[in-house]
Amino acid sequence: MNLLGKLTLSDIPFDQPIIMAAVAFMAVIVLVVVFALSYFKKWGYLWSEWLTSVDHKKIGVMLMYIVVAVLILLRGFVDALMMRAQLALAYNGPGFMPPEHYNQIFTAYGAIIIFFMAMAFMIGLMNIVVPLQIGARDVAFPFINSLSFWMTAIAAMLMNISLVVGDFAQVGWLAYSPLSELQFSPGVGVDYFTYGVCSCPA
Repeated sequence: MNLLGKLTLSDIPFDQPIIMAAVAFMAVIVLVVVFALSYFKKWGYLWSEWLTSVDHKKIGVMLMYIVVAVLILLRGFVDALMMRAQLALAYNGPGFMPPEHYNQIFTAYGAIIIFFMAMAFMIGLMNIVVPLQIGARDVAFPFINSLSFWMTAIAAMLMNISLVVGDFAQVGWLAYSPLSELQFSPGVGVDYFTYGVCSCPA
């Protein structure tokens, strides 16, 4: 069984400049963060204090749920700007996006804002506030709480990577039938959309 499913090199949209520019921008951001962590020698601190932490306050706030929610909010804001610009420019013309690309952005916007911004933000607030409200030192299952965050973060990354590899789903953020069925979505987009949404425990 192939780990990547139906994904092939021809599924990467090299011919779409908007997507390739987004990929280049994300790659630059990742390289800057890696360089900064290496330059300031913070890898050990990041690993011991944050990445392996089971402290509910850290999981709720810094580098955890709320930071992921804010990053996804910014990502969704870009999608919202693109959708509004397309609607404005398409008033007397075709706009700057083909219809299938607009459908992908519409689907991605709804999914990431609801599943990875709103839910992650609420869970982050609950992680911070609820143990303090009830006078507990921590949440009931700290390791499972940490695992839940990392599954959410990985699902968000998978969702954003799936915007690059293959055509993203064009099925609306609830994956409406029959649009999500094989007859109308034969590509890999719905597969990776489903993997991302189903991997999110939030």
